[in-house]
Amino acid sequence: MTGVMCRALTVLCLMGFCSALFAQAPDADFDALLQELRESAQDSATLNREREARFVEQKQQREALMREAEAKLASARKKAAAAKSRYDTQQAELLAARKKLDDGVGELGQVYSTLRSAAGELRQQAQGSLVSAQFPQGESLLGTLADGRRLPRLAQIEAFQLWFLRELRAQGEVDGFDAAVVATDGERSQQRVTRVGPFTAFTEAGYLVRGDDGALQLLPRQPAPGLHGLIDDFVEAPAGESTAILIDPTRGELLKIESEKPRLFERLGQGGAVGYLILTIGAVGLLLAMLQSAWLTRGAVRVQGQLARIEQPDAGNPLGRVMLAVDQADGDDPELLELKLSEAVVREAPRLERFQGLLRLFVAVAPLLGLLGTVTGMILTFQAITVFGTNDPKLMAGGISQALVTTVLGLVVAIPLLFLNSLLQTRSRAIVQILDEQSALALARRLDRRSGASDV
Repeated sequence: MTGVMCRALTVLCLMGFCSALFAQAPDADFDALLQELRESAQDSATLNREREARFVEQKQQREALMREAEAKLASARKKAAAAKSRYDTQQAELLAARKKLDDGVGELGQVYSTLRSAAGELRQQAQGSLVSAQFPQGESLLGTLADGRRLPRLAQIEAFQLWFLRELRAQGEVDGFDAAVVATDGERSQQRVTRVGPFTAFTEAGYLVRGDDGALQLLPRQPAPGLHGLIDDFVEAPAGESTAILIDPTRGELLKIESEKPRLFERLGQGGAVGYLILTIGAVGLLLAMLQSAWLTRGAVRVQGQLARIEQPDAGNPLGRVMLAVDQADGDDPELLELKLSEAVVREAPRLERFQGLLRLFVAVAPLLGLLGTVTGMILTFQAITVFGTNDPKLMAGGISQALVTTVLGLVVAIPLLFLNSLLQTRSRAIVQILDEQSALALARRLDRRSGASDV
């Protein structure tokens, strides 16, 4: 309601303004204005007629296009109907031909079906066989027989028979042939390949497996050096002589598993920092034990030599130094002499028992470090489970390996050091026992000489 009133007020204002304008303008200007309005109206009428003409023309063009499209659609439907009719006719003729063919083949149809089924099964086996690497044409023959839509020809059946007999013969023979071998860097080269039945193939560089493309590939990581050395022994063996060689009945899968086994240093590295610390302790303990053992051996030899020359003490061995202590002692007091001898024996004991305390410490610490490695390894395992879950066991293998390797290293270091320490204790006690015995005899001889001198 308010809008209507506003528009009415606006019209009244414009009429008033025009009345005022017309009242003020002269008659000549008014006629010119009327003439201008008439011309403008005529121009608008002309423009509208042109637009109407263009619209009608475009409408006619679209109607023509519509009629043309409908004609094409009708033609296409007619062709499709004709093609379907021909397809049905040809299908019927094909079925009739097949029926006629089946009737003509008779029992041979079952033979061909069996041959096609056998070719399909043998093709799967031949795709990973090392024999097929030497005779690749067998795979194409089997593919033709298995996938062919036509009946196999007599030449193909004979070729299949020859292939089968050759395959049977190749199962038990060792043969050499030239073939393209893919190296670990992807480069192909023609090399001499030795094949042991369908189980193993190798070159001078190492064992081979068949890749996804059927080519012979050098294993990226060869088995342990001991197993790899069997190749040289096999190649250098005289004709007719039996020698060992790796046999892989799984067509390369066992070789891959064997090659992925960690080497000794790789397995030691799985123990991490704790493992290296245990190995360091073991190496230091072994070195000290060997040095002390050598020193005790030399000391025992010199002590035995000194026993043969007991009256000529030598300062170069423990027994000689004890004897010199008896000879150099002043006075004939038995208690004083006994104290001097005990002091001389005790003075030799630290050198005889050298490193034994440190070895006992190593024996006690090595298993504890192994236990520490076990705990840290289990922590890493649980962290991997928390982050990645339990879907991939390989993600947990690192922590488990560290736990087990450090435990083994701790025991491997502790047990030999325990035996070596016991050996050192036994040998040092044997020398100390000789020193005690000989010191007692020396004291007795000294007292005998004193009693003999007093009797005189």
